Amino acid sequence: MMNKEQTEAAITEHFRKKIRKDNKIYHASLLVHSDRLGIHLNLAEGRSAAFEIHADQPFYIASISKLFTSVLIGMLVEKGLLAYDEPISRYLDKDLLHQLHLVRGKDYTHEILIRHLLNHTSGLHCFFEDRPKRVKSMIDMIVDEPERTWTPLETLQWGKSHLHGHFRPGQGFHYSDTGYHLLGLIIENVMKLPFHDVIHIYIFTPLRMLHSYVAPGQPSSQNEHPIARLFIRDIDVTDYDSLSFMFAGGGIVSTTEDLLRFMRALVHHELIRSETIDTMLGDWARFFPGIDYGYGVMRFRAIPLLMPARYQAWGNAGSTGSFMFYHPATDAYFIGSLNQFRYHQKGIRLMMQTIDKLLKCDA
Repeated sequence: MMNKEQTEAAITEHFRKKIRKDNKIYHASLLVHSDRLGIHLNLAEGRSAAFEIHADQPFYIASISKLFTSVLIGMLVEKGLLAYDEPISRYLDKDLLHQLHLVRGKDYTHEILIRHLLNHTSGLHCFFEDRPKRVKSMIDMIVDEPERTWTPLETLQWGKSHLHGHFRPGQGFHYSDTGYHLLGLIIENVMKLPFHDVIHIYIFTPLRMLHSYVAPGQPSSQNEHPIARLFIRDIDVTDYDSLSFMFAGGGIVSTTEDLLRFMRALVHHELIRSETIDTMLGDWARFFPGIDYGYGVMRFRAIPLLMPARYQAWGNAGSTGSFMFYHPATDAYFIGSLNQFRYHQKGIRLMMQTIDKLLKCDA
């Protein structure tokens, strides 16, 4: 066992060594906070001298954004403005929905419920990860056409034109950014406000998340540090207009300290009621062995040999190696990012290794 100071030193040393060994990680961040153990670490590391590396820098949080979108939906449910079991056709334009979800020639769009979008059981294509047969993929276009901007409707129309559905709603699991674009539009249609305004009014402002915003917007107050550089295929895409495609499924820019404010508020039921969180945490679909997906939330579930019980945690993670999880066993929060596309497994592995270090603390 280690005392608090030894634990902090061990986490810091492991993080720095891990990042320095990977020549594709230009900017990484890691925040570890536990009230129970009296630990608060906020670290940053990278290998480039060409740009600033600081623990307080904002960064694209990628699919962690989905948990924010899910919380907004939970707020609307609590207000009685919609229900999880309602069809999405009540809240979206008919032209958008026309033949949106074709599976072997049959349109299942009107069977999609809001909860199907939340836990990726709608069977909808994913405009970001699925690859079309005869045109460039969305990822290719982001890199190859950096000055192109994307509205949510343009992104959805592109997906509808070039991709197909996978199964009837409720009959499986397929991760779908398309579904979270639709949730963002549902929020806009119910609230009669742009998505970025809704999230500022109901989450960022109440929690004083002053350095958070939905790109390409602006934070509530100016951060003295520039945004962390984001890479796809080792290409710096941080300033690409094409990142406008992300919207409600991945478009939030935030800091580790702001994300800690959000996750603590969620754990302590300050944003939505405990019953709503129980619903979000209770309607699971299998993501990977040992990892389930609820309403915008992932959980690590103990499976012998595959997923030890010591890693049981809940939160969300992104394809850029971003992660934001609460670990009940240590009453700790693990937040960070590697800012490199396709580094989701490495981000989760870093978090688990950090959990191992924290579990040795005898504070």
